[in-house]
Amino acid sequence: MGNRKILGRIIIILLSIFVVMSGYGVLLPVLPYYTERLALKSGIVAEEDINYHIGILTSIYPFFQLLFAVIWGKLSDRFGRKVLITMGLSGFVIMQVLTGLSTSLLMLYVARILGGIFSSSVIPVGNAFLSDLTNSMQRRKVLAWSGVAVSTGVITGPMIGGYLAQTNLHLDTRMGHLLLDRFSIPFLAVALLGTIILLLVIGWLKNPKAQNLNIIEVGQKSESNVKRDFVLLLFLSLILQLAVTLFETVFSVYAKDILVFDTSQVGLGFMLCGLVMAVLQPLFANVDAKTISVNTQLFIGFALAAFAMIVFSFWTYNIYVYTMIVIFAIGGAMVTPNLITMISLVDKNHTGANLSLQTSVNSIGQVLGPMLGIWLYTFGSSWPYPVIGTVLSLVAVLIIPNLRFKSQK
Repeated sequence: MGNRKILGRIIIILLSIFVVMSGYGVLLPVLPYYTERLALKSGIVAEEDINYHIGILTSIYPFFQLLFAVIWGKLSDRFGRKVLITMGLSGFVIMQVLTGLSTSLLMLYVARILGGIFSSSVIPVGNAFLSDLTNSMQRRKVLAWSGVAVSTGVITGPMIGGYLAQTNLHLDTRMGHLLLDRFSIPFLAVALLGTIILLLVIGWLKNPKAQNLNIIEVGQKSESNVKRDFVLLLFLSLILQLAVTLFETVFSVYAKDILVFDTSQVGLGFMLCGLVMAVLQPLFANVDAKTISVNTQLFIGFALAAFAMIVFSFWTYNIYVYTMIVIFAIGGAMVTPNLITMISLVDKNHTGANLSLQTSVNSIGQVLGPMLGIWLYTFGSSWPYPVIGTVLSLVAVLIIPNLRFKSQK
């Protein structure tokens, strides 16, 4: 297969990952305002309980990703990557339309559940697809671009949500149990983008054959040690994802209540975080492990993220808030491509299952992060970030130095 065809397929996969992450991010700056409108309009939810629904709505999406991601990964190893990506994008489009036209919290919950079930196949199966297309020398760089697609989606989604939700189109059209208004515009825009990517997948994507490559230094490590370090890698993914989703969920509420930000300012915070990760992940992926070891990169990344979270709540000046977000994103950019690459190299015959297992573990973090963040927020607005910063510090000091997992050179 020619390099141009491989490049074309890589681009389609990256676009698929991008649009799914845009759909995840589009709700973040809008969710507090959208949930408040739906909850108060129903008259069933008390105003003081709205933040709990925000936490649950954020968590329920990754919870169903947790339940289904491993299933999709195993099915993709058996039946091919394309059918799972097609199904995931189809469910994603339906979820965005239903979210945008919701008239009650119940409909919003249903939409989030459907989105979690179907979109959970796109990122891990997409990364497995990229792994199939590359050898061990190329994989770290290509999977770093997968991280760029994720981060760019995190940038674009909140921008779409924050800015399109403030349109002056004066829409207020009811269609049975559906409602088209200004809150519908961001989700319908993402649904349209998802439909375009879905057509590209159906028309041009072909299932690849996995590259032949040596995966693990089997002669130097026992199978039990490989499994031990694989578990540690999954644990690191869990903690990082918990920190990221705690930050995302609490920041929307904290910015609204304490910083008195509007949706565009909240969107700017998410945009900065995603932009930094998008720019830096490919750069960190090109760092020679002989110059800076993988363990050292992981340690520095966790340490930077911990520092940013611990001191985040000290001041409320805009420039200070955005600076801490940038430092947090730099830390995440150092960690993410290394974790994905190392997990993808564990077993070439079960790449889809292993990356889906990482997605499930990430989903646990995405479930626990919002719940922990909102729970800590009830004790005081300054609690969530120092707590998660302390957890990140402990991981950097106690876990990473004991990691001995190495890929084949």
